Amino acid sequence: MLKRVFVAPDPGRARLRFASRAVLGITLAVVVCGVAGHSLAAAITGGLAALLALFTVTDPTVRGQAVTTALLPVVGFPVLALAAGLHDYPVARDVAFLAVMGVGVYARRWGPRGHSLGVFAFMMFFSTQFLHAELEQLPQLYAAVLFSLAASSTVRFGLWCYERGVPVAAVPAPPSGEGLARATTRQAVQATIGGAFALAVGQAISGDRWYWAVGATWWVFVNTTSRGETLVRGFRRVLGTFVGIGAGLVLVVPLDGAPVPSALLIAISVFGIFYTAAVSYSWMMLSVTVLAGSLYGLLGVLDASLLGLRLVETGVGALGAVLAVLLILPISTHSTTDAWVERALLCVHACTAEAAARLAGSTSADPAPRVAELEAILGRVRLSLAPLVHPLSPLRARKGRALRVIALLDDCAREVRGLASIAGDPEASHDARLAAACWRVEAAVESLTAREPAPRAAGAPGEPHHAAVLEPALAHLHSLEKSLVELAAPLQRVTRTPVAGG
Repeated sequence: MLKRVFVAPDPGRARLRFASRAVLGITLAVVVCGVAGHSLAAAITGGLAALLALFTVTDPTVRGQAVTTALLPVVGFPVLALAAGLHDYPVARDVAFLAVMGVGVYARRWGPRGHSLGVFAFMMFFSTQFLHAELEQLPQLYAAVLFSLAASSTVRFGLWCYERGVPVAAVPAPPSGEGLARATTRQAVQATIGGAFALAVGQAISGDRWYWAVGATWWVFVNTTSRGETLVRGFRRVLGTFVGIGAGLVLVVPLDGAPVPSALLIAISVFGIFYTAAVSYSWMMLSVTVLAGSLYGLLGVLDASLLGLRLVETGVGALGAVLAVLLILPISTHSTTDAWVERALLCVHACTAEAAARLAGSTSADPAPRVAELEAILGRVRLSLAPLVHPLSPLRARKGRALRVIALLDDCAREVRGLASIAGDPEASHDARLAAACWRVEAAVESLTAREPAPRAAGAPGEPHHAAVLEPALAHLHSLEKSLVELAAPLQRVTRTPVAGG
């Protein structure tokens, strides 16, 4: 697991920049709150707002990101007021929390913006329970959120806007449908029922820290669709929390809330959250657990028993999510995987078509945005196949085929990136052979996604043009076609056959 995090590819050092900018933006936000004379609770709320803005806002354009960031207080402030006003009315508070949870998951149907606003609304309710914020604190909390969002936005859109002029890989929306056939509708029902289970059991265990269980259920559902994905996410959350508690006993408890070393550990934890999120959910949860322990240390309430309680509540929340996805309107793994793989293949088709048009002399064609979209979709493919490739999966044959699918799709992405790079070169040749090779790639994609295989164009992958070894673009296209043809066999077995129990 350690090797996976620190040896994982990081093209353009995107994860490093993502994590470094987050530490800078959140640090600036907390410093601004401190200079403004805000309380520790307000500074924590502001820091959380900055973290969520930098972590969850993933619109495909910089302008879209700025608009979504500006909308965060619009949904967050009413939720903060609602949560603060219901402390003395536990039944109404619980109903409101579950309602915010369900609506937050349902909002994913509107893509990255709906996802970001839903997460922010839920976490504002959660943070009110975490800090037990009262109504009289609202003006300071509002100011802290506004100052923090302004500070983090100054870093994101001003000092360090590395996305400007570069395609941004947005979080794709889940496969769509109508009514209960829509994944987000089913998940909203699942999350609400799973959250109700976590809330009831969590309160029976602890009247003060029950919200940890609800939060665990919520985060298990974030960025998952099928029951298989949710099962794997629940396992990884509990594992990461368990290891994080061990780290907390060694690193956090001895600090006894000392401000300077605690702040340093918080900064390291924030870096860990952002750096590991894309490659290991368990490592991200380890960082989250150390961060939470450090915050409790600053608040003066941390001890070993509190960390143990967090593990128990996290297990309850994960169990609630698992029971919900298994028993309530389950979404099968194979249908979700099929939808994401098809979207990836269609994106390969679109990338190739854009590159072909660019190589043919079109000045308006640009494959770069499609390449960024493909990278984001491939992340979703890996997540949907995670139940099959998990080390504990008993389906060894299907695990091998799933790994083959991932490897071949990664090969496709690598060749598409190379093709897009050549197409972007103003000196690239407009050879007719490139257009013919692109057509063959498109035919290969159509044969994988259409109900009836499309007729093959002349020039099979087993009959490579001699120019392929001489012309880089032709080499990329030939390798891409070869990978697509090789995908036919494992895809037929992996995505078309239901997974037992998944």
